[in-house]
Amino acid sequence: MFVAVPNRSHPSLRWATPLLFALLWLAYLWASTRPGAIQRGLLLDWGALTGGPPLDAATWRGLWTDGRGLRLFSALFLHADWAHLLGNLAFLLIFGLPAERVMGAWRFLVLFLFGGAFANLAAVLAIGAPDRLIIGASGAVSAVIGAYLALFPRAKLGVVLPLGLFLEFVRAPASLLIGIWVLLQVVFAYIGPAFGAVAWAAHVAGFAFGVLFALLVRAAIARRLRKRRGY
Repeated sequence: MFVAVPNRSHPSLRWATPLLFALLWLAYLWASTRPGAIQRGLLLDWGALTGGPPLDAATWRGLWTDGRGLRLFSALFLHADWAHLLGNLAFLLIFGLPAERVMGAWRFLVLFLFGGAFANLAAVLAIGAPDRLIIGASGAVSAVIGAYLALFPRAKLGVVLPLGLFLEFVRAPASLLIGIWVLLQVVFAYIGPAFGAVAWAAHVAGFAFGVLFALLVRAAIARRLRKRRGY
């Protein structure tokens, strides 16, 4: 597992990551306490569904006129179970807090929401089977991981390795660990939905979005950091 390794930079107020953490948690608590039939209805009404007509110009316009496009965003706040939620929350904190510190809260929110929506759209297009429900913040968290790698290419992550009866803490390059993770996502996406009920394509698309987004806004980030340091 990954753990955060603190750096020596000065702390700054970060509210977007805690806000998203709280919203994801509260949304799951609220949905999971609904009766079974209502809970299933919530997932069907607010999750992203695969299938439907080919995505031509008319269908693309229809995504935003009939409300289906909003599902790409609302699906981010729905999770299947506790394990699904806690995995996303853990990675959101590990990679989101340092990314937000550099990017700023509002830019980070754009990354999370639009990166997640793009990832969900990619999964909708990649999964050929009709009426597959796509939910969860995994695509958005993958976008955060991609942005983290682009912002901190030389960073190190702490890794806890089980060695027999003991746990060993080691530091490893983030590029290596994230690179292995991305490779696995690509392999699983190629294998397809048959390899578990996971939208692997959303992870790949979200990661690519995050890297590209961070590279596109790096000039704005540099100006923000210079202003914050009083240069």
